[in-house]
Amino acid sequence: MPDAITPQAGAHATTLGTGFTDNPYLPDVATVLETVQETPAIKTLRVRIDDPARMEAFRFNPGQVGQLSLFGVGESTFVINSPPTRMDYLQFSIMRAGEVTAALHGLKPGDKVGVRAPLGNWFPFEDMRGKDIVFVGGGIGMAPLRTLLLYMLDNRADYGNITLLYGARTPGDMAFRDDVQEWLGRSDMQTTLTVDQAPEDWPHRAGLIPHVLLDLAPSNSNSVAVLCGPPIMIKFTVEALKKLHFADEQIYTTLERRMKCGIGICGRCNIGTKYVCVDGPVFTYAELRDLPNEL
Repeated sequence: MPDAITPQAGAHATTLGTGFTDNPYLPDVATVLETVQETPAIKTLRVRIDDPARMEAFRFNPGQVGQLSLFGVGESTFVINSPPTRMDYLQFSIMRAGEVTAALHGLKPGDKVGVRAPLGNWFPFEDMRGKDIVFVGGGIGMAPLRTLLLYMLDNRADYGNITLLYGARTPGDMAFRDDVQEWLGRSDMQTTLTVDQAPEDWPHRAGLIPHVLLDLAPSNSNSVAVLCGPPIMIKFTVEALKKLHFADEQIYTTLERRMKCGIGICGRCNIGTKYVCVDGPVFTYAELRDLPNEL
């Protein structure tokens, strides 16, 4: 599989990407190709930009996000969770949490949606080459990890050991089930599933993600950890990684849930001196540790 085409801004810089016209407020019109009901609260949309030339020219990197809009309803930010190595469509997974997300959940194949993308920076996948990668995802937090994980699997020889720990409250709250079954069957990665509440027939781990992570005890040598999930999960997972002697610079997460306009205009995503849409959404823990109300 080919590498993603990296925008000239650099491997960890903010970019509006090649999806944009001169007007960053103007969305592309896209058509919903397929929907997947991942869980009762999470729905995946697979969309394609209607203008063939613009879809052909679209480039992004793992971790970048897009704004999905419904005319007359509003727009919200979601990570592009399909990888840049697979460009038949753009995939967004949406947790139902309000008016806009409820309306997006109502879309069906053939419906139209606005797309402003790509936005923000990305996981520094080039700097991660040759390293062991530890992915830790909780619930819908698996979406940002999915794009990077699939990119790395499509460029498998470029990376060391790949470890995935994916957890949810119950088995029914786990998304991307087809992917998970494939990952469990792969010999070139280690996949562990855990749930807070396990039924009797659950064949995997039971327990909170930070506790299971400590049991797995991945090595911090030549490694990076990439995590995403609910804030409380991230907080205690960082503490677990610190106990495993991961340095702050080895820990990455993404805060796309904080993004609003996506282009540094509205000022609603600021955290201390940082603006998530301008400086992120991908950050190391070293960048976040001194900011208010984060981790």
